[in-house]
Amino acid sequence: MTLGNSLYHARKKSGLSQEAVAEQLGVSRQTISKWELDETIPDICQSKRLSALYHLTLDELVDFDLELQEIERAIDAVSEEKQKEIDWTKVWSKKYPILATYQQEVQVDTYAAKLQELLDTLKAEYGYDEENAFLVLKDILAQVWNGKNA
Repeated sequence: MTLGNSLYHARKKSGLSQEAVAEQLGVSRQTISKWELDETIPDICQSKRLSALYHLTLDELVDFDLELQEIERAIDAVSEEKQKEIDWTKVWSKKYPILATYQQEVQVDTYAAKLQELLDTLKAEYGYDEENAFLVLKDILAQVWNGKNA
């Protein structure tokens, strides 16, 4: 996504018109339009003011992804109790069908025992509780995955 697209989507998500943004920043509506069309770019001072106006960090503004923002908000809105009620395997298997079938093919107990050993090691060596040890292990698996797919 281009900077102009990011600016456009951040403005729209904030519910502001080009005129309103221009007025807040002391520039013309045409200037806002040129930024959003990637004809010109705002300077760093204007970018900081835009990020404050849109309630985003500069990094978020530059990389603004409306879909990602909506997903993050949806996740934040789900309570801990509701998350426990969700069958995550069923949800994710819609996107990744292997999650619905692997349990009939893979000796889960063998791998579960090995993973439990790793969790126990993380808890013992670093003092992590069960949840944090699990999150660390999940992150390590993600790093391995990203390393193989880089």
